[in-house]
Amino acid sequence: MIRRYGILNEQVKPGDLILYGIPYPGAYITDGDGIVVSKSFHGSYKIRDSPEALLDAALGRAHLDDVEIAAPQGDDEVRVQVALRGGRGTIRQGIVRHAFARFELADGLHLYGEPVPKGMIATQVEISGPPGLVVHDPVAPPTETLQIGSMGVELQVWSGSFDIEIPFHAVGELASECRPLDQDAVPIQVTVRYQACDDETCLLPKTETFRFDVPLDVVDIPKLGMHLGHGQREGNFDAQPHLERLLKRKFKESPLGFVRHLFLAARLNLAAKLRALRGEAKP
Repeated sequence: MIRRYGILNEQVKPGDLILYGIPYPGAYITDGDGIVVSKSFHGSYKIRDSPEALLDAALGRAHLDDVEIAAPQGDDEVRVQVALRGGRGTIRQGIVRHAFARFELADGLHLYGEPVPKGMIATQVEISGPPGLVVHDPVAPPTETLQIGSMGVELQVWSGSFDIEIPFHAVGELASECRPLDQDAVPIQVTVRYQACDDETCLLPKTETFRFDVPLDVVDIPKLGMHLGHGQREGNFDAQPHLERLLKRKFKESPLGFVRHLFLAARLNLAAKLRALRGEAKP
């Protein structure tokens, strides 16, 4: 099945006995007929989409009723609200959350996408936060083409109601699976810049700022000795028997490969400890 989906991790070679045969981690979203309508894969197994993001992909639009929404800003012409969605309302290591900037424009108005001529303001949504917060590229809906004959230019615009989405996640510097949390919550700021125009005139450019204090949370870990004691949320399900069966099966398949894997793991662990000791010895 892994091969049929084309997601076999070919960076893991047959000599890596314990891990050989694993897929690239990700998710396929299908409709009721089993047709794939969306997919999500990341460059690391430690980065995963939240359940809310998968539901949004299946439904075709983010539902912001049950998420933390900053007070709407703007005016009668352009209404802007920003919401943080995913990860159970918290930031956890590797769980991708999404900041949504939802624009609702009065009839006849539009906002500009890139590129724009000099003197005009393209719509921008930016996230800033503490070190360890990784911000992904914005995701915006398709624009419509607007021809302005008097200027001889062709512009890309949005009108009506639309969302600009920015995914982000935390790495170990901010929230680690290997130590208790350093703080309970972190500040995140979302800045929105835009300029609304109709077919004849433009309103003044605007900058709106939305601030959130977002709780941090630990990750869920299996009940295995190698994972315990790091200050994370430990599961009640005892995974040790399953790990032992896996090791026995791998040893039976290839005794020499199993021993080679253990030797390599021990060498890597020793090298990591030596690097840590050298780091501690530095002034």
